[in-house]
Amino acid sequence: MADEGDSLGGRLGRYARVGTSVGGLAVRLAGERYLGFSLDRDRHAAELKAALGGLKGPLMKAAQLLATIPDALPPEYARELAQLQSNAPAMGWAFVRRRMATELGADWQAKFARFDKEASFAASLGQVHRAVLADGRDVAVKLQYPDMASALEADLNQLKLIFAMGQRFDPAIRTDEIHAEITTRLREELDYRREARHVALYRHMLRDEASAHVAETVPSHSTDRLLTMDWLAGAPLLGWKEKPQEERDALAVAMFRAWYVPFYSYGVIHGDPHLGNYSVRPDGSVNLMDFGCVRIFPPRFVKGSIELYRALMTDDLDRAVAAYEDWGFSGLSRDTIGVLNRWAAFLYGPLMDDRPRRLTEGIAEGYGREMAQDVFGELRKMGGVRPPREFVFMDRAAIGLGSVFIHLRASVNWHRLFESLIEGFDVDALAERQDKALKVAGLT
Repeated sequence: MADEGDSLGGRLGRYARVGTSVGGLAVRLAGERYLGFSLDRDRHAAELKAALGGLKGPLMKAAQLLATIPDALPPEYARELAQLQSNAPAMGWAFVRRRMATELGADWQAKFARFDKEASFAASLGQVHRAVLADGRDVAVKLQYPDMASALEADLNQLKLIFAMGQRFDPAIRTDEIHAEITTRLREELDYRREARHVALYRHMLRDEASAHVAETVPSHSTDRLLTMDWLAGAPLLGWKEKPQEERDALAVAMFRAWYVPFYSYGVIHGDPHLGNYSVRPDGSVNLMDFGCVRIFPPRFVKGSIELYRALMTDDLDRAVAAYEDWGFSGLSRDTIGVLNRWAAFLYGPLMDDRPRRLTEGIAEGYGREMAQDVFGELRKMGGVRPPREFVFMDRAAIGLGSVFIHLRASVNWHRLFESLIEGFDVDALAERQDKALKVAGLT
């Protein structure tokens, strides 16, 4: 099959279609704001999703990221973009053969005992083929789509327009740091050698976690745009929704530890916990996959997240002020901190309740949205805030994992689970562990 991103005409058509929709949206929002025009945001948001739907490449990835970042976009657009799936058709065999020859040489097929012609998974930046090495090792071969580096830079220009429309719609949350963070992470995601180092980092950090599994990479069959690693067999999480409560709860705990042991022990988070990036083994343990989107935090940021939790638990405003400063906020008034604390107390709520419970227990449908509207309305009156860029993928991980726990209807004592992770926390010890782990993975 032809791939629209592989030809100049196809790419120009792609940008014309998307650019018209995104640019038209910015114009319509400006007209509504300054000239009093009426805009049917629901209808136009659907048009934007239709323009993006089915595309491969960074713009699709950016749209999916934006949909998970609170208040980066008007709610109508966030809802529509959240429905985007990385389900564009995979590259056909003719393209795969050419791409593999480019990465491993003309004799690339001789390096495999078997290589499946049909992709097992197709996503926004690349696709995965199952294969067998000459020694019988079962592997996953992740192949990047053609010319993604140039597509990324072009797509980032489209992203500026999307952020501009969100900023015009609601200046309460300033998005310049969000844009900078997404730009950096997307550029990293195209570097498969860096992803291989992320894999090594996670193998080190989770080496003592029996409920989490990370594949080993195959350097001889990997390049900047090709990554080969062990094939990890497992079932989709949605297949566990009807399991007994005890098994669902155990899976939720395994997922929680797989994401947050690295953060609270090493200052590292996997920023993309969507359903395609892990699978579940028959014993309920978790396979982690796709390490393109990994965020390494300053130890002080981790300290801030713990200190804010402690401040909320003890109603200590001075401690909360210090926590926000650890996070990188600056120049916040006490009134602004009070408003932020209301939002933080909502998010930290399940961690502060010392009993088994579901995440959404006691929360009316739509309450979170109403709370957000109230909080950000007050922030707008105060002149807005500029979230530190580290928040982007912390929020994304929390939202993604929260949706998993809700799917599972997990009932867990989140308070004790969290306390077990942060017991005896020492920021200097974390800094030492982080430094060692990054050296082991070749990331320093």
